[in-house]
Amino acid sequence: MATKFLLTLLLFHLSTTAYSIGINYGTLGDNLPPPSQVANFLKTQTIIDSVKIFDMNPDIIRAFANSGISLTITLPNGDIPTLTNPRAARRWIQQNIKPFYPATLIRYICVGTEVLHWGDDAQKSNLVAAMRTLNNALRVEGFKGIKVSTPHSLGIMLTSEPPSQGRFRPEVTPILIQMLRFLRESNSPLMVNPYPYFGWSPENENYALFRQSRMDPITKLTYTSMFDGLLDAVYSAAKVLGFPDVNILVGETGWPSACEFPVCSMQHAADYNGNLVKHVESGKGTPLMPNRRFETYIFSMFNENQKPGPLAEKNWGLFFPNLAPVYNAGIMRNQQGGGGSIPNPTPAKPVPTTPPGKVWCIAKPGATNQALQANLDYACSQPGVDCKPIQPNGPCFSTDIRSQASYAMNAYFQKNGRNNLSCDFSQTGLVTGTNPSHGECTFAG
Repeated sequence: MATKFLLTLLLFHLSTTAYSIGINYGTLGDNLPPPSQVANFLKTQTIIDSVKIFDMNPDIIRAFANSGISLTITLPNGDIPTLTNPRAARRWIQQNIKPFYPATLIRYICVGTEVLHWGDDAQKSNLVAAMRTLNNALRVEGFKGIKVSTPHSLGIMLTSEPPSQGRFRPEVTPILIQMLRFLRESNSPLMVNPYPYFGWSPENENYALFRQSRMDPITKLTYTSMFDGLLDAVYSAAKVLGFPDVNILVGETGWPSACEFPVCSMQHAADYNGNLVKHVESGKGTPLMPNRRFETYIFSMFNENQKPGPLAEKNWGLFFPNLAPVYNAGIMRNQQGGGGSIPNPTPAKPVPTTPPGKVWCIAKPGATNQALQANLDYACSQPGVDCKPIQPNGPCFSTDIRSQASYAMNAYFQKNGRNNLSCDFSQTGLVTGTNPSHGECTFAG
């Protein structure tokens, strides 16, 4: 009887809660805090009310029990063909949902990740069948408050500009028709991962960062951001297929704060994510979907130092591993909104761990030339960092990349709080009390 009452209360909570800003919680780092600490931090220090994880990690699921934060879990792409079997689907629910629900507010099950982009033929062809079978298994087991969906990259789009002419790729359209029909029947959302970052160019930078407007030449509607344009393109594509009523959920979106190119900076990341939060929270919706508050999951929680790929992959996080904000994205409690509210965003200062007195930041002896070049490019692209002294004919100019990078890293370090975090540079920086100045070359300190 008590269990039935608790489930009734939970269903009421899920039906009345206005979910808005969530976050993707990845774990590809060797220096991340334990899940219980993450759950408590999000609950007590941020406005985040929902979390999405990329697996079914029981430690994380358990950590969010009784937190009031909803959780989205993800099953691997490789499990999709097996889960078309009703018996296998019920077994999966019994093993991965039943031990934790309703103490942990599991809200969605993601059947794979970007399957229509990265999956093999068997995964793609069985995707909708697996979604239906899992949904049926949830109902049989009595878990009516959990929805089933799957996130899509915008690689499913044939065209996204102008937004009113958005169309799906013909090769995935038959699967999407089946999927949209299921989502409508089950009242589940279409999950998409719009990243204006990947559409960046110098010409459309302001549009990507919520700073500039554009007009759709067909509808004459005005768009104040690429984010809205991408969502309306998906809406238009679904509408053409006869499914304008299926809700859209943003499974991932974000902007990296560092990479090898000018597109990445703390300012750009703060502007994008800060303006995104304000826009989503406003409930204005988009030109084609007005007055909607889209459930949106920012990518991502942490800078993850073990993610493979280019430097950007390690720098999507809103937080450092010690839970200090990388910049102001407007999600901390009792904090002014982000989106340009801080003209020169800096890492928040943790408890000081740098030596007393004057200190400098230099390149670690073992750092590779490739890493040092990336550090040099990044530091010199940041507001307030003066790299003129290391230009040709400058007092600190050198053909030695280590010397050049150390000067730039130190200039960044001195401008950004003079703590160990601002000298981290993906663990290639070193704080020292020895002045690296030499000859006519003076390192700030």
